[in-house]
Amino acid sequence: MTKGNHSQSTEFILMGFTDHPNIKTFLFSMFFVIYLITMVGNLGLVALIVRERRLHTPMYIFLGNLALMDSCCSCAITPKMLENFFSEDRMISLYECMAQFYFLCLAESTDCCLLAAMAYDRYVAICHPLQYHSMMSKKLCIQMTIGSYIAGILHSMIHTVLLLRLSFCRSHQINHFFCDVLPLYRLSCVDPYINELMIFIFSGSLQSFTITIVLISYLCILYTIFKMQSKEGRGKALSTCASHFLSVSIFYGSLLFMYIRPSSVEEQDKDIPVAIFYTLVIPLLNPFIYSLRNKEVINVIKKIFKKTKSHITQK
Repeated sequence: MTKGNHSQSTEFILMGFTDHPNIKTFLFSMFFVIYLITMVGNLGLVALIVRERRLHTPMYIFLGNLALMDSCCSCAITPKMLENFFSEDRMISLYECMAQFYFLCLAESTDCCLLAAMAYDRYVAICHPLQYHSMMSKKLCIQMTIGSYIAGILHSMIHTVLLLRLSFCRSHQINHFFCDVLPLYRLSCVDPYINELMIFIFSGSLQSFTITIVLISYLCILYTIFKMQSKEGRGKALSTCASHFLSVSIFYGSLLFMYIRPSSVEEQDKDIPVAIFYTLVIPLLNPFIYSLRNKEVINVIKKIFKKTKSHITQK
């Protein structure tokens, strides 16, 4: 369809959650609490890792950057969503829309790479503990982190630039709580086939590559764990890996279901429930899954609390 008799939209209305006006106060309160916990948890973790020299190891460098990207994801989505609960027009401009999608795509793409790097780091630590410092050097860690950001920036730029080739004239109502590519494709009066193809090629390749690294790493870890003689050590390692793998599975599963399934553009009824998982739930859970089950992080937190308590009592 061409632009012909249609006027191009430069502003959109985000229609997400408008089907439930009776519970908008409850939804606002719930998502506001989730946002606060997400930001405090992730930025607190970043501050902790920067402050404590003993946490300047590859695992925590990856974890700190993952927390930073989760904060970026929340900042890109949640403030506008919260504003729209009590906004009369719920408007967002085309360029605000592009910016929101760019930062979301940057965060999610970088997260994919960081999760793969973290899985490889755990594989080396558990399967090759004696060679850990040679196989996972600080230099390699920094290269993998920078590579994750470069991949995230390039991936998000490709899809954002491709979005700008579209003309939006079918409607100005986006049936979502943020600007995502699939709802925008449905509003396009230009055939989004090229955009869909690029998502399948680039997003599919990025997710397939990183998922393969994660799966191979965890399969090797599981094999090593089951070879352990100590039942206590085996149970502890399994418990930690299971929680990590659950988080990774929810994250990758929701992304694959959202963007890579063949009928993803047509099936708009599944957009919001699935998007809640990878934009709100995963950034909320990650700092707790990866940190509060970690003795080293807990010991550092206890140490900080003791220092703070002693300073208060001295005053």
